[in-house]
Amino acid sequence: MDSLMSSPIFGVMLSAIAFEIGNILYNKTKVSLFNPLLISQVLIIAILSKFKISFNDYNMGGQIISFFLIPSTVILAVPLYKKIKLLKAYSIPIIGGIAAGSISGIVSIILLSKLFHLDKVLLSSLVPKSVTTPIGMEISKQIGGIPAVTVASIVATGIIGSVIAPYICKMFKITDEIAVGIAIGTSSHAIGTAKALEIGEVEGAMSGLAIGVAGLVTVFAAPLIIRLCQALSIL
Repeated sequence: MDSLMSSPIFGVMLSAIAFEIGNILYNKTKVSLFNPLLISQVLIIAILSKFKISFNDYNMGGQIISFFLIPSTVILAVPLYKKIKLLKAYSIPIIGGIAAGSISGIVSIILLSKLFHLDKVLLSSLVPKSVTTPIGMEISKQIGGIPAVTVASIVATGIIGSVIAPYICKMFKITDEIAVGIAIGTSSHAIGTAKALEIGEVEGAMSGLAIGVAGLVTVFAAPLIIRLCQALSIL
């Protein structure tokens, strides 16, 4: 039993089974709060705690899953390719909207961090919260954050975004398919994009586009905005 738990197979199988349970629960209830990723995280934490399994043993399999993050993100370009005519027709408002969303996300984190007196390291770790994990980890390293904290904030942002985004769009009567997709993808990256794909193909395609563009904008904007805030003695 100990040899199985210290094997990478254990982490992969536990993750797959926990996610499948979450997926079944979500498909039966269709309640946004029962996000498969959130349910799987709760189950995995509970199992590791109950049976006193170390995170290092579990993470040997987790690292294998993490390896596939980048190619799985690239696959999101498929629905975008199907809607390439929309991108060409509305390229300026689409790119402008993603850029505005990304920059406002960075600025809001800085302002809230100042409000709650967070230190610079934690602030830097939270800045890339709205981009996909591989990009966010590299940005975090670049600006002096803690990648592990960044990953946690990215997952939390994605889950929260996928849960509340549809309600916010309804609340503010945002019905345009392109606008909905761009908003979800810019604010809650790949996890939000999975929800956008459920809403519609156009929303999913635009959300997939937003992941890549938001990542690029954040790579360049985050260090510049932080340096500007330091120069203005805001940080």
